[in-house]
Amino acid sequence: MRRIEEILDGCDVLTKDEQASRNGKGVHTMKVAQIWRYPIKSMGGERLNHAHIGSLGIKGDRVVHVEDAHGHVITARTHHRLLGHHATLDASGEPVVGGLLWSDPKVRTDVVDIVGPGARLVRDESSDRFDVLPLLVATDGAITAFGHDGRRLRPNLVIGGVEGLAERSWPGQCLHIGAVIIGIQDLRGRCIMTTFDPDSLKQDRQVLTDIVRKFGGTLALNCYVIRGGEIRVGDTVELARHHECEAVRA
Repeated sequence: MRRIEEILDGCDVLTKDEQASRNGKGVHTMKVAQIWRYPIKSMGGERLNHAHIGSLGIKGDRVVHVEDAHGHVITARTHHRLLGHHATLDASGEPVVGGLLWSDPKVRTDVVDIVGPGARLVRDESSDRFDVLPLLVATDGAITAFGHDGRRLRPNLVIGGVEGLAERSWPGQCLHIGAVIIGIQDLRGRCIMTTFDPDSLKQDRQVLTDIVRKFGGTLALNCYVIRGGEIRVGDTVELARHHECEAVRA
């Protein structure tokens, strides 16, 4: 693997005209519109004003997951009621659900009620905790085209100022957010979790049918971290060329 300095030297920020070409018609300044963290995998998350991004994405993201009695990881794909519980991080960095620490017996009781006897919450800060890659990046243009609440996509970052479906041409490139550099691998294949309303949990299967029909089953971007750092809502985002972005890992 090449040294990180060589990698960064290969990331050429696009000119304004090139940015506009990849971003649709006209010149638009892209900015960080939303930052989301999901301390407990498959539960509702928290919207942030700022965050630290390290090699494994946003600090505190998906650090706890649910397992059944056999030790199998359980997600909202099979137990959608998990989405009705919302997790945040407390001041010490511990996940909290409804004001209770994730290790509280009451939280486990709620999980058992959803998953079944023997279910438990497990802390895991390894890279195995992610379904694909540490970051999922969505854009406001694609969310508008999607036509539903963007929370259904469970993004970590939403980039604003993006025309239409421009994100679909981004794989293989990089996003610069201040000192932070994020590599874009590919489009995310979507699953049944998108069919559940984030608030009511009411299911609408047509949502996933439309994603397949309109977007070939993919929406938002699987991403990885080339260089970490601090980001804030409102930070300027620049799209950069990098022929090695698809293969390089932080």
